Amino acid sequence: MSFAEAIREGLSKYATFDGRARRSEFWWFLLFFAAVASGASMLDVVLFGIDSHDPGLISGLTTIGMLIPSLAVNVRRLHDVDRSGWWLWLGVVPLLGTLLLTAWAVQDSHPANNRFGACPKPL
Repeated sequence: MSFAEAIREGLSKYATFDGRARRSEFWWFLLFFAAVASGASMLDVVLFGIDSHDPGLISGLTTIGMLIPSLAVNVRRLHDVDRSGWWLWLGVVPLLGTLLLTAWAVQDSHPANNRFGACPKPL
């Protein structure tokens, strides 16, 4: 899956929490989110003179706007490795939660259909 396809897929499923997301869709979307957040932070610095570490208007609105799609792609990624989306709450556990969620995010797709849908990888 290319960068453009992954972003289009992630944004077209803005609030879709069911189904599965391949690794490429997840990581490309994460890269896109990081780039957009960095750009918004730079705009805050240039336009408003806000310290780059302080939240500004543009970066705050960007974060709010990207919250639902980023949660949705995270849940669909967990579904792809045959885990419930509720495991995303593990992210509130410092360090251990982040490490475990990252380990699941780098795993390959569950090879067959699972309770969350058909395998998104082409045969």
